[in-house]
Amino acid sequence: MSDEPARLAALHRYQILDTLPEGGFEQITTLVRRIYGAPMALMTLIDSDRQWCKSALGIEPGELPRDLAFCDRTIRSRDALVIDDTLADPRFARHPMVVGPPGIRAYLGAPLCTPEGYNVGALCVIDTRPASFSEEQVAILHGFAGLAVEQMELRLIASRDSLTGALSRRAFEEHLGSALARHLGEGEPSRLALVDIDHFKTVNDSHGHAAGDAVLAAVSARLQAGLRRGDALGRMGGEEFGVLLRDCGHEEALAIAERLRLAVADIALPALPGVQVTASFGLAPCAAETGSVAGWLAAADASLYRAKRNGRNRCEF
Repeated sequence: MSDEPARLAALHRYQILDTLPEGGFEQITTLVRRIYGAPMALMTLIDSDRQWCKSALGIEPGELPRDLAFCDRTIRSRDALVIDDTLADPRFARHPMVVGPPGIRAYLGAPLCTPEGYNVGALCVIDTRPASFSEEQVAILHGFAGLAVEQMELRLIASRDSLTGALSRRAFEEHLGSALARHLGEGEPSRLALVDIDHFKTVNDSHGHAAGDAVLAAVSARLQAGLRRGDALGRMGGEEFGVLLRDCGHEEALAIAERLRLAVADIALPALPGVQVTASFGLAPCAAETGSVAGWLAAADASLYRAKRNGRNRCEF
């Protein structure tokens, strides 16, 4: 519980932060709010410095500093955090979310505990009136928190390409959608790189599909190892990957892409002596003019086409 780096690693393994709303989690918070008759129900995740809401009912979803989050207290224990009346609790009586909006008077939160035993967030109900939470109500919320973690595990399995470990195309496009929304709403700059393994068909034809699979896995591993925290790697299909570079300007994106290109070119496969693996990179910025994820992908694809037309094993913006 005190190993914060491991807890954060467990959280980031789910690749769920800053993603769009999803039906499974919305159903859980909807049921929780209905069962408890509370005006607010939230599923939160606690990052290094913030609380982020995956699902929020009755309150504006978003994030707030970790030190202001009730749920940060919740993840410090296996037990639920039970506060029948915040004004009678010296830890919270002067909290800005108690004396100001949304006027929290009662809170019940159960930690989201991963199979490895790390609390990565909380499922909670919030009332604007004092409450008296029974042992049964606490146990029920623990049960729903377990369901939320199971949903996260299932989501992780479904979102991963089994061969390469990269995000599936669907999951990767969800990350692109979130990045586009942040750009339009907050101006956060992001870049997309489409990566195509050069002459991949030749590898398959000359050495067999098992060799092609080994190349795909090796390229995916090199790309993943070169990404920053918050970036994402997806397999778009065949020998093509997508790399999302979050909060990244033009020059930095080019530098990262070039570093990734060199890392791929440095791959050596003992089972395939003499096979040189290279890749072409096409980059595009997140911009209002693209209008959609499909438009953003099309812009990156045009850059990728230029990279292949101009000799392959290069980066084009």
